Amino acid sequence: MPAHNDQMPMIVQGAALVSFVWTCIIVSVQGIGICKILRNNSAPHPKPFSPTLEKDEVPHITVIRPVKGAEAGLYECLASTFQLAYPKSKLTIYLCVDSTRDPAYPVLQKVVAAYSDFDAKVFVEEQDPVLHGDGGHIDKLGPNPKIRNISRAYREAKGDIIWIADCNVWLGANSAGRMVDKLDGFLPDGTRTKPYKFVHQLPLVIDLETPKTATEEEQALLSGPINTSAPKSLLDYGGRLEEMFMATTHAKFYSAINTVGIAPCVVGKSNMFRKSHLERLTDPARNPLIPPADAARGRGVDYFSSYICEDHLIGDLIFKSKIPGFKNHGLVHGEVAIQPMSGMTVAAYIARRVRWLRVRKWTVLTATLVEPGVESLIGCLHMAFAFTTLPWFRSFFGIPPTWKAFGTIWISAVTVWMVVDRLLSAKLHKLQSVDVDENTPAFALGSTRTGGIKKKPFLTWFAAWLGREFLAFPIWTWAVLLGATVNWRGQTFRVRPDMSVTRLDDVERTSLRPSTPVAAEGANSCRSTSKDRVD
Repeated sequence: MPAHNDQMPMIVQGAALVSFVWTCIIVSVQGIGICKILRNNSAPHPKPFSPTLEKDEVPHITVIRPVKGAEAGLYECLASTFQLAYPKSKLTIYLCVDSTRDPAYPVLQKVVAAYSDFDAKVFVEEQDPVLHGDGGHIDKLGPNPKIRNISRAYREAKGDIIWIADCNVWLGANSAGRMVDKLDGFLPDGTRTKPYKFVHQLPLVIDLETPKTATEEEQALLSGPINTSAPKSLLDYGGRLEEMFMATTHAKFYSAINTVGIAPCVVGKSNMFRKSHLERLTDPARNPLIPPADAARGRGVDYFSSYICEDHLIGDLIFKSKIPGFKNHGLVHGEVAIQPMSGMTVAAYIARRVRWLRVRKWTVLTATLVEPGVESLIGCLHMAFAFTTLPWFRSFFGIPPTWKAFGTIWISAVTVWMVVDRLLSAKLHKLQSVDVDENTPAFALGSTRTGGIKKKPFLTWFAAWLGREFLAFPIWTWAVLLGATVNWRGQTFRVRPDMSVTRLDDVERTSLRPSTPVAAEGANSCRSTSKDRVD
């Protein structure tokens, strides 16, 4: 690094100016996200208003929960749907699975039987008359397993409000009321404000390193094993990395972007919208954003059955489509969707992040390309470069343009970043905004309540933080620059820029394009593909 700023080429100072602007953006965005999280996750929120309306005025919700495999905490997560503090007569609950051979199927039967006084059903994709019955055909939908899984539940929904919540997230007792309040524009005191087209929750992962031992009854329910073994080596701690990512980088930017509202930022853990809106917005005759060539592709969620990133695309279409009198997306701050996790290896964590990035690459290309710059190690390099290169910092703060100053600033900035992440993740894992009762499982009690999760010692936490930060750039490089394929539950697909996918297979290649019907295949091939789910 040159000894004097005035000797530096203009191109270097120009690059330093870009780094300074980027630093300001990242600090500002993180500041917004952190402030929102601290403000909304420190105590339980006021009780929702919508459940207290007159019986005929309470909005009806159809809760759709797609299920694939027996995951950690599956029964508790599904049972939380039946424990919502919402009028029972205004809830319809559909649990969706692709086959009666799925290991989770007995669990679905048990939870529905346990709450037999609810309007609840188990839908099996193999029994969907549109895909398998007389007059049905397996190729009437594309291969997206989640859409195929929930298609019948969506078609048979009661009322207008659809709430799609993955099977592996636990829902707080008042989450339904708060989601509806946000969607319909109710404030806690009953006054009305502008409603939203789409609302969702912040996802949070809780890694269960020492899972409870399944009872004989629970073991008997499962036709396949759940990986709940305690970690035995460093390579078994993938769950810690996932937990860290969701409670730090993801939480900060997810909260910030949804606060600013300049672009859609949605994951598919817990989303609520109106069926009437999605039906309208997927109709080329009523939405100019849909090309006329897609008129035969179906309406509602079926429209997205050939895409690999349906959750984002549904949110993106709703965000970009104009519906007078409605705001775009609303994050229900403080009402987190909690995912218990157990048995994830480091390899599985890396594979999950690679899959996520490769799917996002063509949906939000710019955001994906700049993603390394929002991570601590590279983000702080931008700061150190700007501070030791731009003449303003030497003039006003006496920062010399030396490698020693560069290294000192970088290490200091990374340290501050780490301390902020430590405080933020600890705050989120206290789960102080979560309403608890006798039905709340241990993983949802937080780290400060009796019987809840334990706060990780600093060195344990720091090892996970350091591992995630150092893996971030290699994972991004591998995912974005060195490949375009994703593993989709045992099948490998190439993702195209138009979000169509091609399955790579030695025997046959199926090309799936958004504007054309899915090419016919043998029933067995399609059925196998339909059971591969992207999380």
